[in-house]
Parts: sequence; C-alpha cells; structure tokens
Amino acid sequence: MQLKIGELAPDFTGKDQNGNTISLSSLRGKKVILYFYPKDDTPGCTNQACNLRDNYLHIEKEGYIILGISPDDEVSHKKFIQKYNIPFTLICDGDKIIHEKYSVWGEKKLFGVTHIGTIRTTFVIDAKGYIEKIITDVDTKNHTKQIL
Repeated sequence: MQLKIGELAPDFTGKDQNGNTISLSSLRGKKVILYFYPKDDTPGCTNQACNLRDNYLHIEKEGYIILGISPDDEVSHKKFIQKYNIPFTLICDGDKIIHEKYSVWGEKKLFGVTHIGTIRTTFVIDAKGYIEKIITDVDTKNHTKQIL
C-alpha cells in the first residue's frame, strides 16, 4: 500500500550507526527528512548523502532532522559516515521492516535489469508526524533543492 501526502507517517524503531535506538514518534515536534537509499558508499547513494551533508546547515536552519535508512548494518553506516563526514543519523534496516512500512522495498529496474531492492524515496514529515512531501524521482546530486 502506497503512502500518501497528508497521512500520518508510520512509526518505526531502529538502530542507528552507534547502536542507539531511534523511533520516529520520539521526534514529534520536529520536522524530519526521512530518506531511503539502497547501499552505503555506492555512487548514487554517496552523491545523495553528500548533497544533504553539503546543505546540512541550511536544512537544519529550516528546522529539519535528517534520517537516512538502508539495509546496511551499523559497521557499514559508521564507515560511510566517517569516510564522507556525514553529520546526520543513518538507521539500519537489514530485516526491511521499516522499508515495508513505507512501501519502498520492491521491484525496480537498474540498467535494464529488474530486481528486488530499496526504491530510493524521500519523505518529508511535519512536526506533527504527517507526510508533507514524497519524492520518488530523486535527483541525488540536487536532492536538497527537491526537498526544500
């Protein structure tokens, strides 16, 4: 079931790169950029994370918290963060439970080949927990412009 703008964003709980538990409901009162990406340290995912990193102060000034989610584990997230100086939290979702809640685990095409994986998607969530924007056609090099 696809989520829609105006719906309450599904709550979730996951572990970040440091093993800390994070839940969306604990962030009520704050605006959240929740972005799903396929894999740490791959070209498109690196472009996207670095674009958000390079615009982090501007995003933060707009009142947003950024959370990235991929199937990667804590060790992978930590290396990715250190390698590219990423200033925001990455959440592990190896069992794809959060992906499934957001309908972003499924069939996709990459270089003409169909396979199952993370469908790159960003959800902009307001301070009350409602979905304000859904970006499915992500421009990894200019993602901040798409969000703001």
